[in-house]
Amino acid sequence: MIVIVAFTIVTLFYCLASRWISLSILTGPLVFTAAGVAAAMLLPNIGASQSTTNSLHFSEIGLVLLLFTDAAGMNPAGLRSAASLPARLLLIGLPLSLFIGTILGWWILPGLTLLEAAILAAILVPTDAGLGEAILTNERIPQSIREGLNVEAGLNDGLAVPFLLFFIAAAAAPTSGAGNSLHVYVVEQLGYGICLGMGIGLAGGYALGLAARRGWMSDSFGQVGIMALPALCLLLSEMISASMFIAAFVAGLCVQRGFPEAARHSLAFSRLWGQVLSLAVFFLFGLAAVHFRNDFTFAALAYSIASLTVVRILPVVIALIGTGTTARAKLFIGWFGPRGLASIVLGLVFLEREVPLPGEITIRTTVILTVLLSIALHGLSARPGAALLARDEDIAAR
Repeated sequence: MIVIVAFTIVTLFYCLASRWISLSILTGPLVFTAAGVAAAMLLPNIGASQSTTNSLHFSEIGLVLLLFTDAAGMNPAGLRSAASLPARLLLIGLPLSLFIGTILGWWILPGLTLLEAAILAAILVPTDAGLGEAILTNERIPQSIREGLNVEAGLNDGLAVPFLLFFIAAAAAPTSGAGNSLHVYVVEQLGYGICLGMGIGLAGGYALGLAARRGWMSDSFGQVGIMALPALCLLLSEMISASMFIAAFVAGLCVQRGFPEAARHSLAFSRLWGQVLSLAVFFLFGLAAVHFRNDFTFAALAYSIASLTVVRILPVVIALIGTGTTARAKLFIGWFGPRGLASIVLGLVFLEREVPLPGEITIRTTVILTVLLSIALHGLSARPGAALLARDEDIAAR
């Protein structure tokens, strides 16, 4: 109860100062994470298990909604060409980041196996556009860059989930049997998840589309109706042992087929309730991070810095070769790959699986450090960085 009270008080003060905060270098995730850290320092009796359990429940709901709304709002035209910026970031940059992140994790972090390093890389590969909102709303920055970063962040979390589940299944093979673990992954997590998502997305989309065309459904309840679909993915996936994240992502991709207005309704919902849920996750993350601070190591810090720089920037630079993008723009796109909500949730998903791995503490610690650094560094640099690139683009256009 005291956690809910603390979050409610922080939310109230944030709302009162929201206009001033939006004009400053501060961001919502930074404010709420810092508030969570402060609450944990002032209220030491709050247990780590309590905050971690609460984080898991909120985070799962948050990521399910995020995956669905991002997929539902995707513009297929932006990905039709393999040479487009979003396609290059997803098809070239993401696999390269996974590969480089795995190799560096195995090299930097003592005792981590290649599979454990791959799990860590998969958790940290998704980006969070919400941490750099000042970039997406700055119209002086070329639309191709803003759209590329937004589409990448909207889809890379959904693409990272199958990799993570596969690496976890492979890591669990020695204890549960390789055939059994991979069968669970391929048939249940992946197969059932895809089938469930397609069924809910297509059936729900056509039902909502029919109701909208016939005038049976009011516009305001269209938001509620569209959000019932990811909720069904979350609830039904538990019953059939499917991945709720894969189901929600696939449902979002399919829903537009029968209900073209899905993007508008899901965006209207996520702008308010989705943001509140996301800020709750960051508050609980800050709360939980304090309890694990004694596990922080220099090796984990070194990998965290590498994850935000080399692991992200180098693949982006390689992916954008031949696009005509300037060197400064490539570095800008590479730097603004924040780790946020998706990495928090995927990290908790890994911990929830309770796979007995020697490197579990190292993975958990490194994820916490990386996300904390990203919230601070990307949050504080988003507005100045956007202004700097916009100035350079203005000069180049003259």
